[in-house]
Amino acid sequence: MDLRSEQLADGVEKISLVGRMDSIGGHDINQRLAALVASRKLMAVVDLSEVSFLASIGIRTLVVNARAQSMRGGVMALANPQPIVAEVLKMAGIDTIIPVYPDVDSAFSALVAAGESR
Repeated sequence: MDLRSEQLADGVEKISLVGRMDSIGGHDINQRLAALVASRKLMAVVDLSEVSFLASIGIRTLVVNARAQSMRGGVMALANPQPIVAEVLKMAGIDTIIPVYPDVDSAFSALVAAGESR
């Protein structure tokens, strides 16, 4: 699994995950994502467009980091999941915990709007 991060406009950070969030990939990315997301308040868009598989360890990683971000007063959104990943998110009810958007632009706009209303 790979993780890339870039700063977008208006204080939004885009985090792109690449690979399979299975037992190997999920474990590998868990600490790196936590170090990036859970350690500070931010508005984060997690781009899932290059995640080809999402297992329970990957779901746990996303939920734990979204909750940590919320506790710090920040927000995390998921964007652009492949159809199979989107189905897993929906079946697990994750879309009721972490907002899921069809693309990065939609997620970005929602986070900026949420940040302005705070």
